[in-house]
Amino acid sequence: MPQDVEFHLPFPVSCSPDLEGARRRNLAWVRRVGLVGEGRSLEWYASWDMPRLAALGFPYARGAMLDLCADAMALFYVFDDQFDGLLGRAPARVATVCQRMIDIVHGAAPGPDADACSAAFADIWGRSADGAHPGWVARVAHEWEYYFAAQAHEAIGRLRGAPAGMEAYLQVRRGIAGTDLPLSLGERAAGITLPAAAFHSPQLRIMRQAAIDVTLMCNDVYSLEKEEARGDMDNLVLVIEHTRRCGREAAIAEARGEVRRRVTRFQELAVQVPQLCALLGLTAREAAGVDRYVEIMGTWMSGYHAWQTRTDRYTHAPHVLPATGPGYFDRVLGAGTACPGGPPQPRH
Repeated sequence: MPQDVEFHLPFPVSCSPDLEGARRRNLAWVRRVGLVGEGRSLEWYASWDMPRLAALGFPYARGAMLDLCADAMALFYVFDDQFDGLLGRAPARVATVCQRMIDIVHGAAPGPDADACSAAFADIWGRSADGAHPGWVARVAHEWEYYFAAQAHEAIGRLRGAPAGMEAYLQVRRGIAGTDLPLSLGERAAGITLPAAAFHSPQLRIMRQAAIDVTLMCNDVYSLEKEEARGDMDNLVLVIEHTRRCGREAAIAEARGEVRRRVTRFQELAVQVPQLCALLGLTAREAAGVDRYVEIMGTWMSGYHAWQTRTDRYTHAPHVLPATGPGYFDRVLGAGTACPGGPPQPRH
């Protein structure tokens, strides 16, 4: 696994002082909502250290806000693993399962027999939307919809058995990565609301896309062997190998170049932000919020990178869950329905 590949992300790294508390509260939450079972399942989940990802990615968060971030990170990764099996090769079934999640965003309440992923997501969505600015809620509802809807297209890629071109890859990967969602959670955790004219400015839109791509592209390198073993096609290194007909080493070098170019562009545009705020006539408080948002994007990139280079999720995955079987201990998505993923797995 290319864990020794280095990316230079020139953004500061810090950690929330509430990390230990978040670890205790997050374990209690995933068990309460049924997202993770006991025994080996709980040990494997705990080794990922999702609260550390939250504490590094949102170092300014404390208490309930840090818990929201940690719980959302847990859902992302447990949910993602539910497609590391036969279900992930059934696009129509994936679309049906994910539509139930999308319905929650748009007001549907999970029924009494809802699966653990649906229950967990309903809890996260309710907590994040409670008291949030209506504009934030509307935007983030779309981000969640994109995240869930993109899962079916990743399944189509697995059936295709070959990587797509760069343009199609980015459209699917940006969706299944869901990395616009942590940036939005960062706004909530920091307690800021950006004026629409600033949020949708060319500078911030390009910077946001760069931050999203940097996160998912670095992840594609570190998760390469895990994903390749399970037939995932939406990985930057595989796309580069396929489209440019080059070897693994050259593809990883080019992936590093893609990241480097986006980091450079992010930094170039960050310099323009103060003038942008002045031209838009923002108040001192509004301009401070925009500055904070720029920090949030940089902090997320560096914090995520610091977590993913150490988590057992990528360094020990082949030794815990072999590629010959599902990439999970517990099936917690689509419970109680006919599912091509087979019967529920026993809790270990």
